[in-house]
Amino acid sequence: MTDPLLAVRKLHTFFAGRDGSVHAVRGVTFSQEKGEIVGIVGESGSGKTALAKSILRLNDQRYSSTPTGDVFFNGIDLLSLSEKEINAIRGNEISMIFQDPMSSLNPTMRVGEQLIEGVLHHDKYIQRSTAIERALDLLSKVGIDNPEHRFMMYPHELSGGMRQRVMIAIAMMCHPQLLIADEPTTALDVTIQKQILDLLLSLQTSILLITHDLGVVSQICTRVIVMYGGCIVEDAPVEELFADPKHPYTQRLLDSIPTLDQTQPLNPIEGKPPQLTKHEKGCPFYPRCHKSIDLCKEIPPELAATEGAHKVSCHLHQPKVQEMLQ
Repeated sequence: MTDPLLAVRKLHTFFAGRDGSVHAVRGVTFSQEKGEIVGIVGESGSGKTALAKSILRLNDQRYSSTPTGDVFFNGIDLLSLSEKEINAIRGNEISMIFQDPMSSLNPTMRVGEQLIEGVLHHDKYIQRSTAIERALDLLSKVGIDNPEHRFMMYPHELSGGMRQRVMIAIAMMCHPQLLIADEPTTALDVTIQKQILDLLLSLQTSILLITHDLGVVSQICTRVIVMYGGCIVEDAPVEELFADPKHPYTQRLLDSIPTLDQTQPLNPIEGKPPQLTKHEKGCPFYPRCHKSIDLCKEIPPELAATEGAHKVSCHLHQPKVQEMLQ
């Protein structure tokens, strides 16, 4: 059996906060196979972006600790690499599309220069003319018309959808093995959103998609990871998760999605996400859970397989607890 493309084991990340240390990523463990499109979902503040940036060690070091645990990419431990070594992987073997293309693109540089900058840095033997040719080809592939003209424009001269396409083209310039996409369709209208999703599918590469939109996950992902309070609470193939969600948080997430034939009031999740400055014992979802038992408040559940590839972090799905409750 071959090793996974990405293997994350017991990853922890802390940030400095006004009210104390923020434990943003709490012992996260998962893996991703080559060619797999994995969605990471959860409410704002659940740790999705912090996890993605921790994998590439992109968190601001002025406010965050060095992530602890293991992050293996193609068998290489990313957390043990020097800054020079990790820089050789960032943007080259692993690329990231950031959430806001307007703030991610340099407003003082033309789009074309930003496109070729990374490949010229990582490939010392590539000619500038070859890099420009590749950039123009990618701009065309991501659906930008008149690429030669757009190549010379500044980011503020492009629409939001075009800027997002440019970000995708930049991420793909070095033909990465893994693409991390952080909310790539945020603030885009539904027509552009559909085009961006179709574009991501057409790239035929491994994608780690971060989103709060379960509808997006259902369209392009093969597997979905649900995060809450910095932890993974459920990990399952997309079809299984939508057909039979195990964790109460996932169930409530799905219940809160509006439908076209909505006849009943929306059923939002009551309460607020946990304060990650507090290091409380037990399940992080316990205060908001409609199925909680006393054990949930005292002991944190482990992420364990229930059946097949479906994993859930909930005491109610552990055989010993099920026997106690019968």
